[in-house]
Amino acid sequence: MSTSMSVPVSADAAALPHPLDRPVRAALLGPHAHLAERYGDLLRYPVDVSPFLALPDVPDEATWRSVAELFGPGVIVPVAGLPDSPPPHWEVVRRIPCVQLVDEGVAVAPDEEAVMLGPADVPEMLELVAQAQPGPFLPRTIELGAYLGIRRGGALVAMAGERMHPPGWTEISAVCTAANHRGQGLATRLVLAVAAGIRARGETPFLHAAASNTNAVRLYESLGFGLRRRIDFVAVRTPEALANGGSR
Repeated sequence: MSTSMSVPVSADAAALPHPLDRPVRAALLGPHAHLAERYGDLLRYPVDVSPFLALPDVPDEATWRSVAELFGPGVIVPVAGLPDSPPPHWEVVRRIPCVQLVDEGVAVAPDEEAVMLGPADVPEMLELVAQAQPGPFLPRTIELGAYLGIRRGGALVAMAGERMHPPGWTEISAVCTAANHRGQGLATRLVLAVAAGIRARGETPFLHAAASNTNAVRLYESLGFGLRRRIDFVAVRTPEALANGGSR
C-alpha cells in the first residue's frame, strides 16, 4: 500500500460536466479541498472522515492500478457515481441504485428544538447511526459540515447534517431517528432545518436516497425535492494480485 499525504487540491471543479455528476470529486476539488488526499489522479477523504473514493471522469488502466496499490489486495472500496465499469477481474461487491434529489422549492425552516452538534457529541452520534443505519458516518464525518440534533430527556434521538459539498451545493445526509421516537416528524424537521442553513449560505440543498426506499423518496418529494438523476453507489473489491504492472 502506498503512503499518503493530505494536500490542498488546486483544480477547476467547474470543468466537470456538472458538480453533482461526480459529487465526491467536485467536493474534494472545491470546498473540501482542505480534506483531500491525492494519489495520482485519485482523490479521497481521510479514512476516518468518509469512505468514498473519487475517480477521474475517465478512469484508465493506470487509475485502477493506483486504486489497487493504494488500498492493497482484496479490499472493498466504495465509489459514488462510478463513471465506468471496473476492469474485468475486479469484483463488484455491491451496487446500490440511488436517486439524487435537489431542492426545487423546499419550505426550509429553522427548528427551535434543534441543537448544533459538535465533537463532544460524536460518541452519541455514532451510537444513533449504529442503531438507525442511515449510511456511512465515521468519527470525523462531523468535519464535513453542520450537524443538527434533537434531544429528549438529554439523549440524542434524531439528527441530520451535511456531507458532500460540491461548489454551490450541499448534501443533506445522516438523517436518522431512534426507533422509539419515530413517527413524530423529527427527521423531517431536521431536514428542513439543515436545508435552511444551506440556503442561508446561498447554496442549494440536495440529497441521495436508495431507489428502493420509496417511502423516503416520496417524503422528500413531498417536501419539495425533485429528481435530478439516478446514481449508483458501488463497492468494488481490489484484485488479490497485480501482474505485469496491471490488475489481475
